[in-house]
Amino acid sequence: MLDYARTYSEFIKSKEIEAINAGIDFDESELNKKLMPFQRDIVAWALHKGRAAIFSDCGTGKTIMQISFADLICRHTGGRALVLCPLSVAEQTKKESMKFGIDARICRQQSDVGDGINIANYEILNHFDAAAFNCVVLDESSILKSFTSSTRNELIDTFARTPYRLCCSATPAPNDFSELGNTVEFLGIMSRSEMLATYFIHDGSDTSKWRLKGYGVTKFWEFVAHWAVCVRSPSDLGYSNDAFKLPNLNLIEHIVASPPTDGYLVAMRAETLSERRTARKESMEKRVEEAKRLVSENDDQWIVWCDYNIESSALHKAIADSTEVVGSDAPAYKAESAIKFSEGDIRVIVSKPSIYGFGMNFQNCHNMIFCGISDSYEQFYQAVRRCWRYGQDKPVNVHIIISEAEMNVLDNIKRKQADMDTMQNNMVALMRDVTMSEIKRTTRITTDYKPSKRMEIPAWIA
Repeated sequence: MLDYARTYSEFIKSKEIEAINAGIDFDESELNKKLMPFQRDIVAWALHKGRAAIFSDCGTGKTIMQISFADLICRHTGGRALVLCPLSVAEQTKKESMKFGIDARICRQQSDVGDGINIANYEILNHFDAAAFNCVVLDESSILKSFTSSTRNELIDTFARTPYRLCCSATPAPNDFSELGNTVEFLGIMSRSEMLATYFIHDGSDTSKWRLKGYGVTKFWEFVAHWAVCVRSPSDLGYSNDAFKLPNLNLIEHIVASPPTDGYLVAMRAETLSERRTARKESMEKRVEEAKRLVSENDDQWIVWCDYNIESSALHKAIADSTEVVGSDAPAYKAESAIKFSEGDIRVIVSKPSIYGFGMNFQNCHNMIFCGISDSYEQFYQAVRRCWRYGQDKPVNVHIIISEAEMNVLDNIKRKQADMDTMQNNMVALMRDVTMSEIKRTTRITTDYKPSKRMEIPAWIA
């Protein structure tokens, strides 16, 4: 008699999608000895996959994991790797590589490329021939998040034939689960549209956004766990958290007065983009004065974030011992200033989250100011995590200076914070079992058995 229940279960099982393992075989002893246990197992898993993503929170060692991945790929295949990173992060990546005993070079053009690991910024991707590399690593791969972005399309098209690919980010999809489709497409697992059609439904009548199908939530995160690891701290994957404890984060709001809105006795909250820009312009002088006051209260190091050149110039002028870094500065100056600040040679640095807000390690500093904020939660989060990250041994003070009329912007950031916390909690919880199973299975596959005792066969068997 035909077992219909079992036949249907097998049919459903056949529809499940797993990322194909297209990595390398290697011995566990070849992994970098300075990797921590959870980092070592994640790198081993990624190498076995060949095309994978590491979504690991700030300070958990994404740099050493991605460099170790590229290093072993190069050593096993004899090929070359290209590590793409945000502006100003290249020097830091090279410095981290050297610290872990891995050679890497910074390149500005194809003629600079050599065997092994080559590091470059996203902004100069068109200076290189993708066919010259068999491995590519995207540092801060959330750059893929925008579906209409020319950068996103260029990255996917350029490396469509690259055998080994790794995406690394602390904020893989800061606004929307569906943004993971861009990472899926870059890794060559399936197209973004295929992923959306399989697991999502378009809520056109309400929010006009893609949302997970109710019955497919668990299946979606199981699918993600076959090609990505999501970890906020080692304990998320069953490892010890002893070396990974975050200090307190103190968010301190400074509300400066706004002039009364026309036709009202008090300042009304700005609603439109035009109103917000006007409110920000009107409050600039007061915000700069407040930032100056805070920085002068002690001799500690400070990061002062801003969004506009006019704010940057005013802050630099007001804060006597500050160093200003703007977008038009030469890459060498940006890199040099970042190193000097990280080594304590600069007390106050004034810059934008778009310049230093991604990828930089500034645990040497525990005070920062946002002299006004934008609606980009990802920029805010990443900028905060330059200092508030594993390895920081002091409470981190984040001062937000904003005008009364701009409070809607602050409320929007807080809402996005809550949304992202929920998303990350769900990602970790729903992926945990599959991820741990994937990592343990990979470890078994890639670790050779090394007998320590000679086996003696009993005489009766012989």
